Amino acid sequence: MASDMRVIDKGPGAARWLAVGVPLGFVLLWSTGFVVARWSAPHSPPLVFLAVRVAIAAVVLALWAVLARAPWPERKLIWHLAFAGMLVQGCYLAGVWVAISQGMPAGLTALIVNLQPVLTALTAPWWLGERQSARGWLGLFLGFAGVAMVVAHRVSIDHLAVSSILLSVLALVGITAGSLWQKRYVPHFDLRTGTCIQYLASFLIFAPLAWFFEGVWPSWHPDLLGTMLWSVFALSIGAVFLMFMLMRRGEATRVASLFYLVPPVTALMAWALFREPFGLMAAFGMVVTAVGVSLVQVRSK
Repeated sequence: MASDMRVIDKGPGAARWLAVGVPLGFVLLWSTGFVVARWSAPHSPPLVFLAVRVAIAAVVLALWAVLARAPWPERKLIWHLAFAGMLVQGCYLAGVWVAISQGMPAGLTALIVNLQPVLTALTAPWWLGERQSARGWLGLFLGFAGVAMVVAHRVSIDHLAVSSILLSVLALVGITAGSLWQKRYVPHFDLRTGTCIQYLASFLIFAPLAWFFEGVWPSWHPDLLGTMLWSVFALSIGAVFLMFMLMRRGEATRVASLFYLVPPVTALMAWALFREPFGLMAAFGMVVTAVGVSLVQVRSK
């Protein structure tokens, strides 16, 4: 990896690591985000937690960039990065966390947000010039069907607030639009400085919303400290860096399809950590999801 944190091919070994290790690491790390949300919920309101999280991540990345003398992007690119960050980090995280805090079932939230690969595939042809094959479309719909099987037992539509549904849709639109915007206008940037800019932009969303709607400082319980540290270093830096690496090297729809694997992996984590049920249908859905993602990931000859 070069000094500006860009990916450079170093032979077959590096290519195999990138092809397997980066997607696997991304899915595993991103899936822990829902576990973090559950552990932190009793100790902090969602927007306050997110505001503190992105602020700490921005400071860590800024110090890293200064010590490493990492290059900062040009002014024009800064605006594109900030806008993409507000969508990917701000709208997505705020939408999901606040919707769940309002009583939106996690399974239904996952179903709505996991329309992202399909929405990306519908948008990418005219925005990025990427077209999907028939096999790719089959994989996208198989992946979504598998996710539906995994979370079916958690989906409930009783006593749903319209606001929580709209927040889930906001998260879906935010992460899809932000990913496509970044893919088109800022496909390459230093991960340390560029991501720092995105977190600063996201803080401008979280901080005023947290102050206005919540206004409660978190109680620093050991569980909250642990989840905050994990959120900053494993999620906001580790998982997001891996996602950006994937976006640089792959088509938008292929990268988005990896999000289909997050609910099944999260369900396994919840079963192992919290003894949440993981039945036969969920196991079958996990297999269907994996088949669907593989159809999207394998390039046509």
